[in-house]
Amino acid sequence: MRILAQRDHSRDELKRKLQLSSQRAAWLKQQDNEPIPDALLEKVLDWCQENGWLNDERFTERFIHSRARKGYGPQRVRMELKQKGIDRDAIHQALSETEVDWSQRAAELAKRKFGEPLPQTWAEKSKIQRFLLSKGFMMEDIQAIFRNSDD
Repeated sequence: MRILAQRDHSRDELKRKLQLSSQRAAWLKQQDNEPIPDALLEKVLDWCQENGWLNDERFTERFIHSRARKGYGPQRVRMELKQKGIDRDAIHQALSETEVDWSQRAAELAKRKFGEPLPQTWAEKSKIQRFLLSKGFMMEDIQAIFRNSDD
């Protein structure tokens, strides 16, 4: 309950944390305590889902918005969600249903980092492009910035 009270977690992420904490507790006590059995752990996770404390869809939606606010693009968000144990189809659906304007986010980040108006030389544009690609933005979103700034 303490872990879920801090922030939303995916089912896989919570399962890993609980397994780790039980192993750590057994190690600290220097006893032959076994880690939490998988059957019991699944039962606890099911109970949390039934009570609405654990919801992968809610977690995915909030995670996307949180990472977008922090300046990360859809590719980076997709990778992090996979690491958190979210299904590929669920990620695709959540990203397509989100109301985040990735082109606008990329433009805001570029302007915040490189100033306005954006640099127009090839070398400076490639620097902006590399920066945004490293943040996980799609090439289409990056190219839209330069198309719009040329206008």
